[in-house]
Amino acid sequence: MKNLVVTIGRQCGSGGREIGFRLAEKLGVKCYDKELLAVAAKESGLCEEIFELHDERPTSSFLYNLVMDVNAMGYSSPGFVDMPINHKVFLAQFDSIKKLAEQESCVIVGRCADYALEEYENLISVFVHAGLETRIQSICKRLDMKPAKARDLIQKTDKKRASYYNYYTSKRWGEAKGYGLSIDSSILGIEGTVDMLCEYIRRAEEKRK
Repeated sequence: MKNLVVTIGRQCGSGGREIGFRLAEKLGVKCYDKELLAVAAKESGLCEEIFELHDERPTSSFLYNLVMDVNAMGYSSPGFVDMPINHKVFLAQFDSIKKLAEQESCVIVGRCADYALEEYENLISVFVHAGLETRIQSICKRLDMKPAKARDLIQKTDKKRASYYNYYTSKRWGEAKGYGLSIDSSILGIEGTVDMLCEYIRRAEEKRK
């Protein structure tokens, strides 16, 4: 059987990133979030700071058709060299995600990973969400922030993630039918959600055998 890859989309403040790392620990695999930027930068030859600057940021450019395969195109081809930097960043991450899936079992947080691997045989795609008030409380506690600022941060972050995802994929960010599983993390809490995902993955793996 191919490597198991779990992708996690998440609302800001839902605990999706923490769930991803705890899930990876229980599965005995690596979790890639910001770590993916370093991988993509190394493979593409682009500066890692460029990836950080454009990480999950929406674009206003419609100059490039993303159905082109970056493996066929190559990072040194004129097509890649001449395209807008935000497209270079996306395609480099897209390519790195596919390579990771072939190399190892892992958990990948965000970065349209579910879309990059939508044809991948052994994929578990998850979207983690929670009620707004729950997320505000979480952000206030984690970042020592006032509720009004937390609300503003959540709205801006989710808007940015949705714009990025909706532009680069054929799906809608957070829409349940686009994921294998959509879960409210506030119902079971972080640990309970991780345990539930472990059981979900175990059963899914058994069915695929």
